[in-house]
Amino acid sequence: MAAFTIHIPSAPGPSSSVIVIGRNPLVGQPAPAFSLQTVDGQTVSLADLRGRPVIVNFWASWCLPCRDEFPLLGAAYNKYAPQGLQIVGVIHDDGPQTATDFARQYLATWPLVLDPGDSTYKAYDGGVGVPISYYIDRTGIVRAVSYGPPPSGFLDQQISQIL
Repeated sequence: MAAFTIHIPSAPGPSSSVIVIGRNPLVGQPAPAFSLQTVDGQTVSLADLRGRPVIVNFWASWCLPCRDEFPLLGAAYNKYAPQGLQIVGVIHDDGPQTATDFARQYLATWPLVLDPGDSTYKAYDGGVGVPISYYIDRTGIVRAVSYGPPPSGFLDQQISQIL
């Protein structure tokens, strides 16, 4: 069963409601292992990040919601990197140059990895879409999954679960 978080703006005012339907089967389970090449030829392995909280974010430059999400991830990365947070951006169905240009535009400084054949995307997501983020604790367990740009406060809440 997949989990979906639906952000519903309330009227009027700045508050919102979040409705969670179902649950992603990876929550509470070890994150699927991967070892992928970055756009600049380095290797990023989830096993090498053990002991650190990690957000694995699947995204693409053509994805309109990713344009909303990237600045949020950037702010979170800057805020929590001193506490060990690592983000790995897994490029889905996109070219390395367009993905790199997109990431530069949004000042993304975390590793951007290529996923030839979408094997990692399929192991995590099974094809639901992008953006999707997996929040993995220091022991390698998936603690939360978010679909689309997170509503206000949600990103900090999920990160606090994995720090």
